[in-house]
Amino acid sequence: MKYGSETGPRGVLAIASGKGGTGKTTVAVNLAAVLAERGEAVQYLDCDVEEPNGHIFLKPAIERVEEVGIPVPVIDKTKCTACGQCAEACEYNAIVVLKTALVFPELCHGCGGCRLVCPAGAIQERPRTIGVVETGHAGKIGFIQGRLNVGEPMSPPLIRAVKRAKANGGVTILDAPPGISCPVVATVCDADYVALVTEPTPFGLNDLRLAVELIRPLKRRFGVVINRAGIGNNAIRSFCRAESIPVLAEIPDDRRAAEAYSRGELMNAIPGFRNALDQLEARIMSEFPEEARA
Repeated sequence: MKYGSETGPRGVLAIASGKGGTGKTTVAVNLAAVLAERGEAVQYLDCDVEEPNGHIFLKPAIERVEEVGIPVPVIDKTKCTACGQCAEACEYNAIVVLKTALVFPELCHGCGGCRLVCPAGAIQERPRTIGVVETGHAGKIGFIQGRLNVGEPMSPPLIRAVKRAKANGGVTILDAPPGISCPVVATVCDADYVALVTEPTPFGLNDLRLAVELIRPLKRRFGVVINRAGIGNNAIRSFCRAESIPVLAEIPDDRRAAEAYSRGELMNAIPGFRNALDQLEARIMSEFPEEARA
């Protein structure tokens, strides 16, 4: 089954949030379900590789598991002259030189700079596995997720591998990690559009401000989805109006949605939730670039 098409491009939508618990994954998986129901070629990519949970709701059949690694330096001590050039080249302090060069693999970003600058040719590279990419399908939805190895400190290389595994064409939904750190940047940096999910609370407003400060320098077009609308005040709307940020949809606070979430079920059949998803889908499709909507 194909989930994308070279002849029918759509676009890449990243769904992000300034903090966890706003309903980001809830929006992502249910929007994917709505698009698939309407006959769109859709892929869901869970880029929250430290704690992927989209599978709980989509219940995919995993067809392929591939290890992902990064190249880390290995020192040939018989050739190393302890000149220190490798340590000077490393921006991440993954190499120190005492009597010989010592490598801290967990700090290495796999750039290969140390190998290039070593005048003695004492550095080779070997792959170090950091996690896996799992690919499959959930009904008509293409499904890809990354799982970072426990204790692994660096997730962006695995996130990039998840994104490389997607098919061409159709609508690709990137479920970003929460927050505003490097993993989020690695997820949203080349998206056609970013939907920031927030909640109408003081915490939600604070973290939305931080998320906006992250997205704007990346020059990505974006809008806001207000989840659990009705539980707080109008501060989110006032902020969006003042900052000229479009509010894409407001999802009402609904006990039925919370109950479905607790059971690991999709919520796209709940009337108020479905209306908001339909509105969001229409807005997102209109926001994709013209060449992506062909």
